[in-house]
Amino acid sequence: MEPTTQPLPREAIDAYNLYIHGEIGRRSFFDRVKKVAISGVTAAAIVDQLMPNYAAAQQVSPTDPRIRTERATVPSPNGNGSIEGLLVRPVAAGTERLPSILVIHENRGLNPHIEDVARRLALENFMTFAPDGLTSIGGYPGDDEAGGALFRKVDRAKMGEDLHAAAVWLKGRADSSGRLGVTGFCFGGGVSNALAVRMGADLHAAAPYYGGAPPVEDVPNIRAAILVHHGGEDARLVMAWPAYEAALRAAGVTYEGHIYPGAGHGFNNDSSAARFNKAAADAAWTSTVAWFNMYVREAG
Repeated sequence: MEPTTQPLPREAIDAYNLYIHGEIGRRSFFDRVKKVAISGVTAAAIVDQLMPNYAAAQQVSPTDPRIRTERATVPSPNGNGSIEGLLVRPVAAGTERLPSILVIHENRGLNPHIEDVARRLALENFMTFAPDGLTSIGGYPGDDEAGGALFRKVDRAKMGEDLHAAAVWLKGRADSSGRLGVTGFCFGGGVSNALAVRMGADLHAAAPYYGGAPPVEDVPNIRAAILVHHGGEDARLVMAWPAYEAALRAAGVTYEGHIYPGAGHGFNNDSSAARFNKAAADAAWTSTVAWFNMYVREAG
């Protein structure tokens, strides 16, 4: 999906980000958009550009003959009992043991965009698993607004255990090479950083997209190679990055950090035309695949 040809007011995009993070309600979101509607573009048209269009953004069809997909259930005895998700393998790999990538969603559950990211990475010859943190309360409901509401009801500690269980399960599968990476977006980016702390040498690389950093005192536990992506307009996370970078450097962690000028929070999500920044998304994707090839496929 190409970015919109009519740039939207930054205030409208900021309002959408507040809305999807549960900081303002739907009515307040619409009221803020109405206040900044620009000449020739109605508030409804702005909202339409902000809301996800998964069908238009899909890059790899679920029925693509190059991949094999299945729904899998992972035991999570320390969490909610189990967590479900989408497992994807490239057909061309046959029975070859592959390096694996865990793909963690934003704060709305396993929506079609994240499933598509898992399929895209499978076409780079990785086995991928995209777990649904909403499993314990019925799973992603098919709508992002409803998914966001459900997300706020999940026990975060138990969901963290579920996602860790998914990582351990993926790494330990018989068709895995035993080398594991993780990527995630927004909430999933923060989880990627948290898993790097928790898993130590059991995780080989992480590529968090606009995710919160772990506490600096925990950074010395990281053994994975860390690739951080932030949009230049994502002020809160950009301001937090130097402290995380300093901690990574002090701990001797292999890392890179990229801040993409002009890109905002959620810049990789091509289902939302107004938030998507193609230049930033393409650059981040290219470096992410290269990072995983270097540190997950190989020894680094």
